[in-house]
This record gives sequence, C-alpha cells and structure tokens, in this order.
Amino acid sequence: MKRTILKAFLEPFVIVVAAVYFVIDALALSILKPLLRKIANLKVLKFIARWIASLGPYSTLALFVVPLVLLEPIKPLSAYFLASGHITFGVLVLIVGEILKITIVERIFHIGRDKLMTIKAFAWIYNLTWEWLTWLQALPPWQSVKHNFDDFVHWAHKLTHRRNPPAAVRSGS
Repeated sequence: MKRTILKAFLEPFVIVVAAVYFVIDALALSILKPLLRKIANLKVLKFIARWIASLGPYSTLALFVVPLVLLEPIKPLSAYFLASGHITFGVLVLIVGEILKITIVERIFHIGRDKLMTIKAFAWIYNLTWEWLTWLQALPPWQSVKHNFDDFVHWAHKLTHRRNPPAAVRSGS
C-alpha cells in the first residue's frame, strides 16, 4: 500500500524532472557542441588545459568545485524567473548558465577526472551520484520520456532534412 502511494507520488515528479533534464541538456549540448570544439582549439584554452593537468588532486578539486557550486543552481534559478513571469530574463539566465557550466565545469572535470578520482571522498560521491542517476534513468517514467524525446529528435531531424534538400537536388542536377 505504502509503495503504491509512494510510486503514485514520485512517478509524475520523475517524468517532469526527466523531461526538463532532457530538453535543457539536449538543446544546450546540440547547440554548443560545434562551438565547444572550436573553443577547445584556442591557444589560451590549450594553455589552461595544460595548467589544469599540472595541478595536484586537491587543487583540481578546488578549481572544479567553485564554478560547480556557483553554476549548478542556474537551472532552478532560471525556472524561478520563468515561473514569475520574467521569461526573457529566465531564458537568458538558463542559456548563459548552461554555456558557462558546460564550458567550465565539464572541461575541468574532463581534464582532471583521473586526479579527482584519487580523492576517496570525491570518488565515493561521484560513484554514489552516478549510481543514483543510473537508477533514476532506469525507471520506466524516465525511459518513457527518453523514448518520446528520441522520437521527437528523429522526427525533427527528418523534417529538417526534408525542408533542406542537398544542393544537387535543389539545383536540379
């Protein structure tokens, strides 16, 4: 009985969280991937990457934690602005926050992951978080949202290619 009530309460929450997560991250990543590839090749970022790689585990941890703590609350903050009627500002906060988070935090983690994992507490928290996310993503509501989102992306991709045929087809060649 309690399990059914808990499931009835949590299932809509999981669906909403999964939908928001997929939409925001998929949009952000699809837009940012080409830009991030170009940015990663800038000389200054290669220099910074080498500097990060030269740091010890705890220095890398400090470098990772500070922007993470500052940038992780961006999604709920932007949701607050959106819910309070500040649509433009909420969207702007979300976009800027996601760009900063992806470019800074993800890059630091990618460069320093091996060193960070040598810190037992970090490795424990990382593994616990990874296991929790894996469990959450295995839930049927999450899978349903993911399946529907993947179908939507596939449909949008087909629609885009139908509207923009290759140049040879357009020119009649």
